[in-house]
Amino acid sequence: MAAVRAFLIGLLWPAFAFAAPVAVVPLEGAIGPASAHFVRRAIERAAKDDTPLVIVQLDTPGGLDTSMREIIKAILASPVPVAVFVAPSGARAASAGTFILYAAHIAAMAPGTNLGAASPVSIGGGGAAPQKDGKKGEGGQDTMMRKVTNDAVAYIRGLAQLRGRNADWAERAVREGVSLPASEARKLKVIDVVAADVPTLLKAIDGRTVQVLEKKETLRTAGVEAKLVEVDWRTKILAVITNPSVAYMLILVGIYALIFEFMNPGLVLPGVVGAIALLLALYALHLLPVNYAGLALILLGIAFMAAEAFLPSFGALGVGGLVAFVLGSILLIEDTNLPGFEIPYALIGGVATASAGFLILVLGMLARSRKRAVVSGREHMLGAPGEALEDFDGEGWARVRGEQWKVRASRPVRRGQKLRVTGMRGLVLNVEPEGD
Repeated sequence: MAAVRAFLIGLLWPAFAFAAPVAVVPLEGAIGPASAHFVRRAIERAAKDDTPLVIVQLDTPGGLDTSMREIIKAILASPVPVAVFVAPSGARAASAGTFILYAAHIAAMAPGTNLGAASPVSIGGGGAAPQKDGKKGEGGQDTMMRKVTNDAVAYIRGLAQLRGRNADWAERAVREGVSLPASEARKLKVIDVVAADVPTLLKAIDGRTVQVLEKKETLRTAGVEAKLVEVDWRTKILAVITNPSVAYMLILVGIYALIFEFMNPGLVLPGVVGAIALLLALYALHLLPVNYAGLALILLGIAFMAAEAFLPSFGALGVGGLVAFVLGSILLIEDTNLPGFEIPYALIGGVATASAGFLILVLGMLARSRKRAVVSGREHMLGAPGEALEDFDGEGWARVRGEQWKVRASRPVRRGQKLRVTGMRGLVLNVEPEGD
């Protein structure tokens, strides 16, 4: 018997020894376009590499609905089993994180973690979630908010039924914003496993059968190596430019740089910087929940403040532009209550003040300078006084504005006689002698 066991182990050992490692995908912080892009690409790469399991290690306060749904679609379409593991201790799967946890083939949590509080955030930050009995929540509830809440309830109940988890508690998490610690979540069949770390999780789920697309698959994970998926440079760049504060500053830098280029044609550098900044900002705004009325108010405010520098409106355009700019900045990102996706009021105030100063004072100075008389070139020389440096009849030399010029006069000139420039032909000045 021992010989047979040793023979079987010898046959199976190469399969275990050379098995592909489990992919551990970290998902921390607010869920946005960058994190959704990272998770989706990690799942696609795991499918190509024949990875036996993808573990999404989750710790999030929530995030954007569009990004959450992108992650869930990637999990549901994955040919590789996906486990969502809320870890380490102290982590949470709040709001959007609860939906992602429910979508996973295996839902796991570490001790000391929690999930829930999945009530949708109203657009613009207003309104309260409806109660289970259908009454309006504190502060009132409009029709749009009820539609959003009912849609979220239907979505999470569908995920719960697909994975065989507690659908009633999922509905309460959306309607009432309730939360659960890991131990109670396991008792209520909200999750499948409580594990302290990834190796413990792999051991606990070994032998479980999960439904992956149209087939059932038995997990063989005991003793399999776990490999952390590093965040690539594309995801890091995307995370930076899709930060609402960064996207907001890119818009302003792009606009101001182009204004400066138009005011001073030929500098080139401001135009190049402005075009790049605006393109990056437009790409970020395409991924973020942008209120285009807010963007229009920002542009209108900049236009009004710039017009104040050129038109005598006694401050009406400047004040109106400043108000429009601030209101547009506040309204720019729709889901203002989402963690990590709001533009700080301090940033808005500072930028508004700097914008008003730049557009009104600096552009005003440029406008006034354009109205001054030209102080260089041909126009600068006309009417200038001069002094003859020699006696001459026709052409000779004279000192004009501290420089020696060849001059031409219509009558004889004596040395030291005062002259007045009347014209310029090439590098020769036409002068008229003063006095006899």
